[in-house]
Amino acid sequence: MITRAQLAELGFSRSAIGHRISTGRLRRLHRGVFVVGGREVQRLERMMAAVLACGSGALLSHSSAAELWAVRTPRRGPIEVSIPSKGRRRPRRIQVHRRDGLGPLDRGVRLGIPVTTPIRTLVDLAVRLGEGQLEKAVNEADKLDLVDPDSLRVALHRMPGQAGVPALRRLLDRRTFRLTDSELERRFLALVRSVRLPHPETRRVVNGVRVDFFWPDLGLVVETDGLRYHRTPAQQARDRRRDQVHAAAGLTTLRFTHSQIRFGPSEVIDVLARVIAGLAARRSAA
Repeated sequence: MITRAQLAELGFSRSAIGHRISTGRLRRLHRGVFVVGGREVQRLERMMAAVLACGSGALLSHSSAAELWAVRTPRRGPIEVSIPSKGRRRPRRIQVHRRDGLGPLDRGVRLGIPVTTPIRTLVDLAVRLGEGQLEKAVNEADKLDLVDPDSLRVALHRMPGQAGVPALRRLLDRRTFRLTDSELERRFLALVRSVRLPHPETRRVVNGVRVDFFWPDLGLVVETDGLRYHRTPAQQARDRRRDQVHAAAGLTTLRFTHSQIRFGPSEVIDVLARVIAGLAARRSAA
């Protein structure tokens, strides 16, 4: 991507630029923004072109920023860019958000593209996403080491009165909010919530390995096995060794498959409830 102003700084005259446009060596994407050559323009290049077309101070933002940070899947529609309110440019095929007050802590760069930071992006998303989608976005940001709940809480205290902050605070302060690694784990946690079973800890290291879910008061470990994992004999053997280590430490381990959680939730709830009831009775008797 290159702008007309950048070409001029490199010494290209108006006529030289026009000649390259007429011969196809430069192809216009937006007013004053060109791609070099006639090849197909990739998604990241279109993002960069949109930011360049919006002028100084522009940042990729909202859903487009979430796509760039990989906390949300790509969506159809125009690329979204935030610009200062005094900015005059409004290129076609770009959704422009005019806003003031974006400071250094809101501005980042990813893959060379100016973009709102992960925290600012989550705040912007919180206005338009439902609770489940917002929780998923926060989990993805944490999984990618872009932000963690503690630093997000601190940042929100510095953003009083801003749209999106109340929704994120409610999410983080909700007693049932837990971090999970995958959609499968989120589905399992939703089952636990639906029948008001005791809430497990997540991402807990137990006996030297990280487990999906752990009830320390009951001595119960639950692992959720997704479709992408546990396909090889070596991986299956590793899982058995992990379960044996937990058993030697006096813990109970349950494993639920993708198929069970996705298509047989009542069975999962029934087994989990009966095991928890049995473990709770055993602890009380002891």
